[in-house]
Amino acid sequence: MPGFRFDSDPITADGNEGDMYKVVQVVLTEKFIGTGSGVSSLTNLQNTINEQAAKGYRLHTFSTTSSGSKGFFGGDKIQATMVFEKMQ
Repeated sequence: MPGFRFDSDPITADGNEGDMYKVVQVVLTEKFIGTGSGVSSLTNLQNTINEQAAKGYRLHTFSTTSSGSKGFFGGDKIQATMVFEKMQ
C-alpha cells in the first residue's frame, strides 16, 4: 500500500483573532515506490486536528481532492481541506 507524507507544512487561511471558523489545508504526496503504510498520513492529519482542538476549535468539514501528479515515480498529490469551528 503506498504511503503518503506532507508535501509541505499545513497552510492556514489569513484571519482575525476571534474568527468563528478557521480553514487549514494540507497537501499529501503519495510515494509510488518506497515504504510506508499510510499510517504516517493519518498521524499527520491527526496531529493537525488535535492542534486546532487544543486552540478551542472542532473539525466542522473535511474534504479531499486530487491536485496533480509528480510524474511516474513521484506519486500523486492529494489536497485535504479542513474547516474548524470555534467551540463556545
